[in-house]
Amino acid sequence: MELSALILQLMAGFGDTIKIFCLTLLFSLPLGLIVAFGRMSKNIILKNIVRIYISIMRGTPLMLQLMVVFYGPYFIFDVKITNEYRFIAVIIGFVLNYAAYFAEIYRGGIESIPVGQYEAAKVLGYSKIQTFFKIIFPQVIKRILPSVTNEVITLVKDTSLAYVIGQTEMFTIARAHASRLSNMIPYIAAGVFYYIFNFVVAMGMERTEKKLSYYK
Repeated sequence: MELSALILQLMAGFGDTIKIFCLTLLFSLPLGLIVAFGRMSKNIILKNIVRIYISIMRGTPLMLQLMVVFYGPYFIFDVKITNEYRFIAVIIGFVLNYAAYFAEIYRGGIESIPVGQYEAAKVLGYSKIQTFFKIIFPQVIKRILPSVTNEVITLVKDTSLAYVIGQTEMFTIARAHASRLSNMIPYIAAGVFYYIFNFVVAMGMERTEKKLSYYK
């Protein structure tokens, strides 16, 4: 009976884990593309600002970034922190962090496309926007998909870091039960959930990669 109750509570926490995962991808993937454009900009000021942002996001722990986003408004602006803001802070922290990683992945993919393709598109009368989204971007997606898959799988595991600012999700529940029961069963059960989730995500990304194989 104790095990069934544990599983039910982990499943409830798993729902919050999925929310963090989905919302992070929903916002960080397009934001990463925008950041990548800034990183490749000819405007030196914008380029350096984006470079510093990426350097900070990649050079400091995600756990620390979550704490800054959550506690920052109080310590810097003396703004009262509410329970509702806790989840928002998690999403902001994750999105800003993963957008930096996705930006570098996008940049690598875009810069790997031969310059001749841009020139050919110009000769055919394509605008810069048409060239990017109709010719370049589809090829970029295919090339960066393995790297994106690695980041997505890492994200599944990183959702557990939400506990650092008190956001309840699956790992938080597992920790509470492990402390109460003084055994590893809650952690093992949570590990099974994470593994299954990661397996499903990896399979989905693999199928997507196979569907895009015609871009070779």
